[in-house]
Amino acid sequence: MTSASAPDPPKTDTCIYKKLEPSSSWPSNLLLVKRATLLATPVFQPLSFFYCALSQKKMAPRRVILVALVALSFAFADSTFFRRRRDAAAPVFTMCVPQIYWKDCVQMIEDSGRQGIPIACIAGRDRYDCIEKVGRKEADIVAVDPEDMYLAGKNRIAAEAGYNLVEQIRTKEEPDAPYRYEAVAVIHKDQDINSPQGLRGLKSCHTGIGRNVGYKIPITKLTAMGLLTNLSDPRFSSRENELRALSNFFSEGCLVGSWSPDPAINQRLKASYSNLCARCKNPQLCDYPDEYSGYEGALKCLAFGGGQVAWTKVIFVKRFFGLPVGNTPAKTATKNPADFRYFCPDGSKVPIDAETKPCVWAARPWQGYMVNGGVSNIKAVQDEITGLGSLGEQKNASWWKDLMLLDTKTLPVKTDPIQPLEHLNKANYTDVIERDFGGPMKSAKWCVWSTEALDKCNAFARATFSRDVRPKLECLLEKDVDTCLKSVKDGKADIVSIDGGLVDKAMKEYDAKPIIAEKYGEGATKESERPAVAVVKKTSSINNLVDLKGKKSCHNGYKGSFAGWSAPVHALKAAKQITNPDDLAEFFSGSCAPGAPQQSKLCSQCAGNIASGSDKIIQETKCKPIEAEAFNGDLGALRCLIAGNGDVAFVSYTALFQLDKLGTPDQIPKGSDFELLCANGGRAPIEDGKRCNLGVEPPRVIVISGSRSENARREFIHGILDASSTYAESPELFSLFGNWDGKSNLIFKDDAIDLKSVDDTWESWGTWATTQQEYNIAS
Repeated sequence: MTSASAPDPPKTDTCIYKKLEPSSSWPSNLLLVKRATLLATPVFQPLSFFYCALSQKKMAPRRVILVALVALSFAFADSTFFRRRRDAAAPVFTMCVPQIYWKDCVQMIEDSGRQGIPIACIAGRDRYDCIEKVGRKEADIVAVDPEDMYLAGKNRIAAEAGYNLVEQIRTKEEPDAPYRYEAVAVIHKDQDINSPQGLRGLKSCHTGIGRNVGYKIPITKLTAMGLLTNLSDPRFSSRENELRALSNFFSEGCLVGSWSPDPAINQRLKASYSNLCARCKNPQLCDYPDEYSGYEGALKCLAFGGGQVAWTKVIFVKRFFGLPVGNTPAKTATKNPADFRYFCPDGSKVPIDAETKPCVWAARPWQGYMVNGGVSNIKAVQDEITGLGSLGEQKNASWWKDLMLLDTKTLPVKTDPIQPLEHLNKANYTDVIERDFGGPMKSAKWCVWSTEALDKCNAFARATFSRDVRPKLECLLEKDVDTCLKSVKDGKADIVSIDGGLVDKAMKEYDAKPIIAEKYGEGATKESERPAVAVVKKTSSINNLVDLKGKKSCHNGYKGSFAGWSAPVHALKAAKQITNPDDLAEFFSGSCAPGAPQQSKLCSQCAGNIASGSDKIIQETKCKPIEAEAFNGDLGALRCLIAGNGDVAFVSYTALFQLDKLGTPDQIPKGSDFELLCANGGRAPIEDGKRCNLGVEPPRVIVISGSRSENARREFIHGILDASSTYAESPELFSLFGNWDGKSNLIFKDDAIDLKSVDDTWESWGTWATTQQEYNIAS
């Protein structure tokens, strides 16, 4: 059991979450108790609250002591408390949770503490970080998917970590099933084949592109059998090589979905391999929803749509044919299971009935809960997880879903400890994750020029490989951006992410070609540009930049931030109010520019982690460019303005379309509460940001060598967009965008929300180069 305590939540105003600081009024041995344990133990809950009240002067000392004694008397009178106290020696385990779910963890600590199931938390950047924290024994438990287990098993600290899966997330319908689902091939009973080679030329029904049982598993296994070949043709992308192989092996099929995140590539692939759409109910669309897509749809394609083999799950075969499933009894079906067979990897056929065990091609393991080798009391941690699962379901708590990965159809089931890779190997699933690994597999080398960016790039490469992103990423460290561009030109590297203002130079001097740009929310242009705006309250008397002298300012960041620093510096220099950036500190009477020197006037209006309630923590986090600083970033600068700590906020225009994130539903500020301060004087409503602004910020852009073939460009576009969409939708898995371990704008800008492909209509490269020079944007 680790001794690490939960970090102070970044956003909460509840007193009991105050960090306990040494105090002469508290016995020293009490200070050694985890804050999470205090919360979880009823006798300490009133003490922790009253300590907060006393330290914050919310209650007179005598009154604090009196009320505390009354509360303690109730606690000791409660027989439930005495029952819990008998188990006081039980360990308190620490769960690592992705930072975005911190509030869920705070609630879990409260809920579980009241029921005598104490749990502690620490926050990781994302699940990838949590796996490493558990491995370093900074935490005890993390909830994981099979892909996360792969990352753990392949982790450089795996041997020292001693990872073990100790409990699995299973369905209530099949709590004794060894796997989450099993992949099978189903054929008509009279199909005249007796070996996997006999599948060649059949009409194949799949669940959908990129899915496990209908795509990854058949490709992996048929390739291993030597039936799908030439999957590494350098002329084509990894995805296209797979589609070519399937198209050549099967005469027709139904394989719906988006074959590429890039619309143009998706359309071209479906036109080139249209026979893989021919068996769909709507072959022209070949996308969801389609009656012949999904687990049941693949069986409908076989039974009613002219298909000859269907790739699906065992449980859906049983349901489709009315057979009993776990605790669910048999039902009437429209098709007779006796007319069909499971087709086995060895070429044999197995009846589909309630007694015969299906033959499977591979299985997807259950999700579960992983601990490290430092956790010796396995039963205790299993009891903890089981108890939390039951409690979360009773309360239908958000933490039960987000932190424990449970829902109304699942429950945690105790299992014998097993190492993560052994768990995957038993299901024949490791090679599914490692598809194309070990052969002449292609890779994409990403060039960076800082050790911090290299660390993020390497983590990104490992995470994306586990999640089926191809080509496999590799990372190259060079000394600066120009050296990276030269490496791309010379073929030492494949791709590099640069500021948009450098694209023109990259194209002219290094024969680079832009392929992908950052994507932002509402308020950005088609080419992902974001106006930098100066926001004032509608009631403000400020009407032009000159009026800002002596006022207080809120910035979304410091040097390196376009909207928060470069744009206002440029605008004030143009208005002859300052002569260089250093004058900004004296132009305003006080500012909050997170990242500036902490003792300067540029930090005087910052707040720090005010939610912590701790003077020490507030001081430590004040003016730091991290989430703990309440006024950091675009939304933080707007909070600074709303709170009255500033008279103007310098932010990206896109922030004004996220006002709903600044308060509770009944306290959300309205757009009509603010106006924009224009560079040439006057004010405008916030809807007019594309005219009234201080400059337009280019996005970061990924470029490759202009000498690369069209197919190579498609390969990189597909793989990178595939990765970005995965983590844009599920940032808890990996934090591709946002602050990275205290470092801003590594590889991508923190406030990007996704990536998008660049097409030939983009033409702002020269304009962006001018902006880069005029605004002194650091590369």
